Parts: sequence; structure tokens; C-alpha cells
Amino acid sequence: MTATVAAPAQHTTHQRLLHHVRSEDAPKADLDAIIVPHGRPATFLDQAVEAARQVDATLLLLCSKDARATDAVLAAKQAGVSARAIDTDEVAPRGVVPRFATTGLLGTNGLLRAADTSFKRNLGVLVAVLAGWQRVLFLDDDIALPHPEDLRAAAGLLGEHAAVGLGNSGMPDNSVVCHAYRDSGGRQDTFVGGGALMVGRSSFGSFFPDIYNEDWFFLLGEDRLRCTAVTGTAHQSPYNPYDPARAASEELGDTLAEGVYGLLDHGLGTADATESYWAEFLESRRAFIRVAVRQVEQAPQLDRTVRSQMIEALTAALDRNVELITPALCVRYLRAWQSDRLTWQDHLRTLRARHPGGGVDGALRTLRITTELVHRA
Repeated sequence: MTATVAAPAQHTTHQRLLHHVRSEDAPKADLDAIIVPHGRPATFLDQAVEAARQVDATLLLLCSKDARATDAVLAAKQAGVSARAIDTDEVAPRGVVPRFATTGLLGTNGLLRAADTSFKRNLGVLVAVLAGWQRVLFLDDDIALPHPEDLRAAAGLLGEHAAVGLGNSGMPDNSVVCHAYRDSGGRQDTFVGGGALMVGRSSFGSFFPDIYNEDWFFLLGEDRLRCTAVTGTAHQSPYNPYDPARAASEELGDTLAEGVYGLLDHGLGTADATESYWAEFLESRRAFIRVAVRQVEQAPQLDRTVRSQMIEALTAALDRNVELITPALCVRYLRAWQSDRLTWQDHLRTLRARHPGGGVDGALRTLRITTELVHRA
């Protein structure tokens, strides 16, 4: 089967790839932990702390930027929730996660993002593996959970699914480009994402690459999407996405993920993402951004200032795509990602071999995260 069968064009929905289950129809199960990549002040932890209290789960709070482990663990302690909080800037990444070929490739090409979300999520996976956790929720600190009981439904679905996302009822979880396409009148859907994602042990062999849409890559198996469901409700807080630097930093990850998931929509897989496929898809992606620009220019409902911000952000994304993203780079990235999957799985085996046990604290010791860095509640 050739890549031309995939009709390489950016799709505005990938919902057909998911299993949709009403939370009231899902089996229920307990979860072991809620893992929060925390970057805001401790007041943003209210939702995670309350959810952990209601479902009796441990909190793993991975703190950086405007978050402090001492403040985070105090918020959990005041609510009577078991928690571990770590200032991750003080954790040496090379001592915890392996050196990924994808990271090296992006660094060489000037495309590496200045973000630590992937590192925090990978650290969370490693702790889960070594602590013996079976079901964990990744939850961003800008996500509200209107129905915490949905978490047990999502956990129950892990019996048949590798991952379960909570349906987002708030600010749509999209890239800058897709936000602009929607806000200017286009029909743009969302997908499940790492902001509110329940994962089980069958997913722990996946890692989060250091790229935008790292959660979409985490959900992939060797060639296809792992069995993934969506249930319940989460609510993402609003923000202004129209920042040119943000748009440029997202562009490679958005292009790669949309290109791969477009293949999945057609029943194909990553093996079909050939250089000729990417050559066609890149033209389609650039055309999609240009359409978004035209829509923004012609949308009467948009404020003049917002319109200007949107066009500037879209232009930054398009410039990044045209100037730095090539079919050969896309092929090299996916090859490096496949190699990194094996590197990650070897890393897991090595850690398991030297791990003496001891729950979450034993897991942190095995990862050589010293007790001075760990705050407990």
C-alpha cells in the first residue's frame, strides 16, 4: 500500500480513532496516583488535591517555574492527602531519563523547545513503574474536574484500553494554528491529551518525546494507536494562545502528529510515513495555515487587536514550517522516535533490575532522587 492512498491532508478531527464511553456505563476501578506537572502557584493545585482526596489517591507533584515543592506539599497536607513533591529543576535529567535521539536531532536543527513537560511526565511514568502503580492520572494544573467520580470510570476502562482521556469541556486543547482555524470560523475538533489522561501499565513502555504533541506520540504503539478511550469531563482554563514564539515552537510537533494521525485515520501506520508522503503533507499543512490566515483576515467577528495577534502567530508557524521542516527531517524524526522507544524500554528493564522495592519512596531512591529533594505529606 502506498502513502498516496492516505490522501495526505490535515484532518480537523481524529475522533474516529477513539472509543467513546459514557462514564455511567464504564466499569469502575480505583487509581493509585495523580501525577501533576506543576508550574503555577500552589492555588492552582486545588482541583488535583480535591480529586486525590475524593478518590484516595497519592499525589506526585513535579514542580518548576512558578511552583515550589514546599508550597505544593503544604496544600496537600492541609487537605489530608498523601503526596510527594519535587522541585524538578534540581533533578539532573540525565540521571533519570535516557539520552533520546529525538532530542539530539531537534537540538542539532534548532527546533528543541524550552519546556520541561515531557521530562516531568517521563519521570512520572518511571515512578509509577517502580512504585508498582497500576493506574495513574496525568493532570495538568490548569484543569478542573467537575465530576471527580469520572476518574474511577476512566480507571475502570483501563482493563480494555491502554489509555483513557477525559473529555474537555473548557478551552479546546489545540495548537495555535488549530485555535486560529476554529476561532475564524473553521470546524476544528480536539483529541484526548496529557492534560487529563489516565494510563495503565500497558502504556508504561511508551515515553513522552521532547516535542509539542508529546502526548499523541505517547499514545502510539510501534505502528498504530494503542487502544484509547474517552469518557467523563475535564475543563481546561482559558488562555490566549496567540503568541508567535509559541506558534513557532509548536509547529514541528503539530505537523508530525497531524501527519501521522492522518495516516491512522486511513487505517495506515507510521511505516507509511515515507518521504514522498511528507512532501505532500507539508504542502497540505502550509495550505491549511494559509487558509486560516485568509479566514482570520475576513472574519468580521474578530477584534482588530486579536486579528493582528492571530495573523502574527500564524505567520510565525508558517515561516517555521517553510524554513526548517523538510520531508527528510520528518522521516529522520520518526526513525529516531522508533529507536528511542527501544532505548526507553531498555531503560525500564535496567531500572527494574536494580530496584529493591519500597513503594514510591523506594522508586525515588532507585532514580537517585535524594531525600533532600523530596517533600512529603
